[in-house]
Amino acid sequence: MLVSLSIKATTATKNSFPVSILLKPAFLPSFLSFCFLRTLNFSSAIISPPHSGDDAHLVNLISTTIARNPGDFPRRFAGTHLPSLTDSVVIRVFNSFRKQPKIALRFFRWAEQQPGFEPSAECFCTVLETLVDVGLTPSAHYVLEDVIRLNCHEILDVLIDGHVKHESAIRILDLLLWIYTKQSMVEHSLMAFYRMIGSGYLPDVRNCNRVLRLLRNHGSPEKAREVYKSMNKFGITPTVVTFNTMLDSYCKEGKVQDALELLEEMQSKGCVPSDVTYNVLINGLSKEGKLAKAEDLIREMLNSGLKVSAYTYNPLIYGCFASGSVFEAFRFRDEMERKGVLPTVTTFNTFLSGLCKRGRLVEARQQFEEMLRKNLSPDIVSYNTLIDGYCKVGDLREAFLFFDDLKSKGITPTNVTYNTLIDGLCRIGELSKARSFMEEMISQAFIPDVLTYTSLINGSCKTGNLVMGKELFDEMIGKGIYPDQYTYTARIDAELKSGNVHEAFHLREEMVNKGVLPNLITYNVLIDGLCKLGNLEEAYELLQRMVEDGFVPDCITYTSLIYARCENGELRIAREIFSEMQTRGLLPTVVTYTILIHAHAREGRLGGAYRFFNEMIEKELLPNEITYNALIHGHCRMGGLAEAYKVFHAMEEKGLSPNKYTYTLLINENCNVDNLQEALRLYSEMLQRDIRPDSCTHSALLKHVRKDHVLHSSEVLENEVLADYNVGKDPSLVDVH
Repeated sequence: MLVSLSIKATTATKNSFPVSILLKPAFLPSFLSFCFLRTLNFSSAIISPPHSGDDAHLVNLISTTIARNPGDFPRRFAGTHLPSLTDSVVIRVFNSFRKQPKIALRFFRWAEQQPGFEPSAECFCTVLETLVDVGLTPSAHYVLEDVIRLNCHEILDVLIDGHVKHESAIRILDLLLWIYTKQSMVEHSLMAFYRMIGSGYLPDVRNCNRVLRLLRNHGSPEKAREVYKSMNKFGITPTVVTFNTMLDSYCKEGKVQDALELLEEMQSKGCVPSDVTYNVLINGLSKEGKLAKAEDLIREMLNSGLKVSAYTYNPLIYGCFASGSVFEAFRFRDEMERKGVLPTVTTFNTFLSGLCKRGRLVEARQQFEEMLRKNLSPDIVSYNTLIDGYCKVGDLREAFLFFDDLKSKGITPTNVTYNTLIDGLCRIGELSKARSFMEEMISQAFIPDVLTYTSLINGSCKTGNLVMGKELFDEMIGKGIYPDQYTYTARIDAELKSGNVHEAFHLREEMVNKGVLPNLITYNVLIDGLCKLGNLEEAYELLQRMVEDGFVPDCITYTSLIYARCENGELRIAREIFSEMQTRGLLPTVVTYTILIHAHAREGRLGGAYRFFNEMIEKELLPNEITYNALIHGHCRMGGLAEAYKVFHAMEEKGLSPNKYTYTLLINENCNVDNLQEALRLYSEMLQRDIRPDSCTHSALLKHVRKDHVLHSSEVLENEVLADYNVGKDPSLVDVH
């Protein structure tokens, strides 16, 4: 049988074979291969390749080209019109170079790039088997990444169903499982794990550990426990990493007792705990407030010959601050240094945070300076913590000094930094400065967020400017920034303080309708507002609704209720609420104690006031100026002026500065006992300390002067006292207000 061929070439054919030979069918495949190879040398050549169904011819052509040009074959194929590749062709060509795996892999990579070709699971398995058999694991890793990218997850079935020999399949499956975990593909990781163990392909324990870690990190502790049980069931021996991962998972759930039981299981199986094991448990116990047990584990750790580190002590110090045990926090810091453990920036940041939250800025500043002396570089967390601490106590001057310092150290401020300072300015009523600082924030490429606007809205509302608060609220929405619970709560708080109960509850309904659910703070603001307005029945109804909505009353909730009862003179009920609060494991704050101290002192029940005062001292809660003023007030009401002065001096010894209320209380009582000279001395001392008297001070001092002469008398009095005080002084040093 003769075959007609039409060949178009661009070169002379003087070396062509005789036509009679070319037309013999037996010679046809070789002839086509020859023609194909000849045309590869000419970019303008046009060939008529074999029919797409004739895979053998295409396999022969590609294989021959690769064999002759193993390092350059992709360029040889450039510009040619090959038929679409099929799985069959690729597999056969790949297998023909199986003994030269790097060349075979290069061919496969080239084939993947050809239009219309997408490898099947069987094709991938052929390639992967060769690669793992010759130890080219990194290359197999890259191929499996292609498998996942192409969503060719059916490869799992092909591998398990015996398409690849068992020893190769287990290596490929382990590699696949590793990549699934590395790419955080939780469901595929679980599917691969369970399919493997169910088919007798036991994963490497390291991959099992990766699955456990993935589940822990994605908040699936129950699934992690199921995987751990399956490991034990199918005889996969857990390692210390397995146990550490499971311990950490339990601790993150707050199930520290289960973690301790797992530690016992670990030890019973002969697996020796590491320092990481103990650190994980100490961290978990500290967060749950089980500090005694955490300390026991440190002793056990040391007895086992393991070294403690800052990672051991930092969580314990954090736990001490969280539970209010400041003294214990310092004790553990001293202990770690005695054992040669150097504190880290995180250690100091924990102290900065704990002290700033308690308003102990002097000590926090000392910790910051000690950090510098130890050649540790404060980070943005250090600065943000101190800035927040100073803003909370209204010392914006120090806050901005730290802001300037961090910039001078080359530390870039964050949105948190700017938001904290804006909030601080709003807290002291400096709204215009807060707005200007927001403009500076924007000029530094920081974008105001919901926290920025919430601070401004809160500041506006606290100054009684509800109109500005509403304008800012509308402005943030106009900029695509949607209010959250805190934004709504700020406006609700302002409406309640203005006595607009109806508008406050209307805002609550509005936030719910817009999908912003009230949080604990929202409920606390509503309850507190109702209590201060004397609407106790409504407050208790709202408390019931709050509990029904799944919220647990906290210290602030109870403090609001205690305040309301104290204001009504119902001290017994206030004490009962206080006891219930402690029974629920809630720690009273300085505010809680000060409310109770003030209420008892006001009623002349100084014994009760001092019981609460001493209790707060025992709990390492430092009384503030308001607390001391409450005691001074109580003594003055009972005619105990001498005792009032003792409290006054104790207050100063503690580093607290008397304010105008302190002086007004003492001036008033001195006037009551006709001790005008002492009253004038106190008044002069006020002015010396740059404490401005107010109308209450003048009313106390001039209570026996006719009402229509009080204003004039107060002006004369102030000038006379200042003139008397400044006799013989350099006039340039006199501060006349």
